[in-house]
Amino acid sequence: MNVKSMVKVVSTVAIAAALGAMATGADAADRVLKIQTSSNASHASLAYLNEEWVPKLETMTGGTLSVELLPIDAVVPRRETPEAIGVGILDGDLTSINYFAGVDPAFALMGDLIAGYDSADQIQAFCAQGGGKEILQKLMDAHYPGVHVVGCGAYAREAFVSKVPVRGVADLKGLKIRSPEGLAADVFKRAGAAPVSISGSETYGALEKGVIDAADNSAYANNDANGMHKVAKYPIFPGIHSTPILQFTVSQMVFDELTPAEQTALEVWYLAAYNGLRQHLDRLDRQLVARDRAAGEIEIIDWPQDQRDAFRAIAQEAWSDFAAGSPLAKEVYDAHISFMKEAGLL
Repeated sequence: MNVKSMVKVVSTVAIAAALGAMATGADAADRVLKIQTSSNASHASLAYLNEEWVPKLETMTGGTLSVELLPIDAVVPRRETPEAIGVGILDGDLTSINYFAGVDPAFALMGDLIAGYDSADQIQAFCAQGGGKEILQKLMDAHYPGVHVVGCGAYAREAFVSKVPVRGVADLKGLKIRSPEGLAADVFKRAGAAPVSISGSETYGALEKGVIDAADNSAYANNDANGMHKVAKYPIFPGIHSTPILQFTVSQMVFDELTPAEQTALEVWYLAAYNGLRQHLDRLDRQLVARDRAAGEIEIIDWPQDQRDAFRAIAQEAWSDFAAGSPLAKEVYDAHISFMKEAGLL
């Protein structure tokens, strides 16, 4: 970690301590792990985990272990969570792997194989049974020693929101689209769009003011909760672009301090919680889509399969180019391709 980053991280110690003090009085567990997420405080996904699954971890461990899930940027900037874990400011993160794409292109391919998978369920399988978790640990060992990967996965394909109808690949040409940096932006650029890098928390204002025309932005339910459809009345659902993979990591030191039973409980809890979240968001997304179609105030667009295939073909060129960026990127690429061929996706 460079000096500038260290200063930023260390400057948050007081905030972290205050959060810890507040949590201690509110939670009865013997140990509460402070986990910063990539979710906005208003996101339906964060509310679901806090309400349905955080209490279950304490139950599973007989009251010895719990987690506090903090919203994005609550303690440190989103891209600095691994460093904060390394110096003990955070116990862990549940955050987008894609935030670290600037460190190594391998993180971009690991964080979101743009237009690659058809569902979050397929990504869950890649992480749990297809070698995804293991190769993510290899990335952490290379760039962020001391960070332990508990698991990784996705809970929803992001629902594209737009102020104008986008019915196929041709309609992307010239469109100003909010997109993460790196691979995501590269794919949009290859499709003729003009990607704009802004955080998710700034997306509503940028749409409202016309800074952007559209955004690849979170699950449909999260966009509904954030009021996106008030200003962007042509959402694409199911999404066409991103299915972000999130990592659940904790400090290796913290993990080693847990008992074997607590370690296993944490791993099993994560898998169960994320499967529950995926099912919950899918059901909630579809309920909201049905409601909005019936109301008729917004037009929900579903791309035909030939347009989805054409967009994936564009994305595949970007995957290959990014794979050449580093030896680890090539390993991630090969792992994805091998799994997707076995699953019949390629």
